[in-house]
Amino acid sequence: MKPNITLAETRTPNGARMTLVEHDGSFCIRVNGQQLMHSAVTTSEVELGALGCERVAGKKSAPRVLIGGLGLGFTLKSVLENVGPNAVVHVAELFSEIVEWNRTHLQPLNGGLLSDPRVTVFEEDVRSVIRRAARTPYDAIMLDIDNGTTAMVSDANNALYSAAGIKQIAEALKPGGRAAVWSASPDAPLAGRLHQAGLHVRPVASRVHATARRSAYMIYLADKPERATQRH
Repeated sequence: MKPNITLAETRTPNGARMTLVEHDGSFCIRVNGQQLMHSAVTTSEVELGALGCERVAGKKSAPRVLIGGLGLGFTLKSVLENVGPNAVVHVAELFSEIVEWNRTHLQPLNGGLLSDPRVTVFEEDVRSVIRRAARTPYDAIMLDIDNGTTAMVSDANNALYSAAGIKQIAEALKPGGRAAVWSASPDAPLAGRLHQAGLHVRPVASRVHATARRSAYMIYLADKPERATQRH
């Protein structure tokens, strides 16, 4: 039986040990030994990218796309496959170590995508990028940070999905734009906050594996109307 090999490690803001582990050609990022993401379990990450870009896929324009959370690069790969050659794709990753792991240990996996001329990586909290985006909004925003809507790496990530955080996400979208949020489980309160921010919400169940019999994860699609709704 082939051993697990720890390739690199760092500490999270919570003080937890985050490691990059390789086993028999597959890669896994763990937090205190608990699996956060795995290169053999990527169906929902790929779907997040495809569904998030659904409204701009195939268009000749130059869409602006933001991905919150680089991870193992599978959402980025999906986005690049679904947008045209003129797209602007921003990736916000809080951990500079994860960016470095993608460029080194994970280079054969998806790390080479970071050299795509469409891609710019911001090694900072995605909330900072979203706040700035109110002036230059995005056509699509995909969020897969931490363990979805449940903090495991950084308690500060909870603020992103608070009512105030959701309002900032809505303001960072162009009219007609879409936000797509990955969640490890159904999250009705999140759907409610997205709706309260004026977004049209649709939950999509996603499988762990493409051949799995049941869906375990959820992707919340939140579309911004083309025109502001008049409130009476």
